[in-house]
Amino acid sequence: MASSSPTAAPPSAAAPCPCGSGKNFGGCCGPVIAGQRKAATAEELMRARFSAHVVGDYAFLHRTFLPDSKKPYVDDGQRGAQTWTKLVVHSHEPGQDPDTAYVEFSAYFTQEGQEGVYQEKAEFIRENGEWIFARAVREGPPPVRSGPKIGRNDPCPCGSGKK
Repeated sequence: MASSSPTAAPPSAAAPCPCGSGKNFGGCCGPVIAGQRKAATAEELMRARFSAHVVGDYAFLHRTFLPDSKKPYVDDGQRGAQTWTKLVVHSHEPGQDPDTAYVEFSAYFTQEGQEGVYQEKAEFIRENGEWIFARAVREGPPPVRSGPKIGRNDPCPCGSGKK
């Protein structure tokens, strides 16, 4: 999600959180974005990053993106044309070690009156007890298997007749 919506006022603490968790902003992403508490999981950080896109908190996005996190934040004034409207988290999976996790999501937006969706599987790492967005592992929908899975005793699909 490289681009962001124009800067908007953060929702009130009692308003529904933009991340779609069903919680209010003050009990969900608001305190994470404001730095009042750390995200407990990679999914919670993903939700806070989406909400930061919605409200235009680019400093938070900078601090929670691994390649930029150690550099000072400089507002370049550039804003994307998207208005982020909805987040759907499809999965939150642990990585090879407890300090790595993956979140697969779809982020919906409107741009010039057209609706769109950005899909990604993202890798998060935990550094010094804080989750941080490391990289996009895959952009776009997950690959789809086109045929049935071949069993270990089935003949080879190449037609050789061998297993």
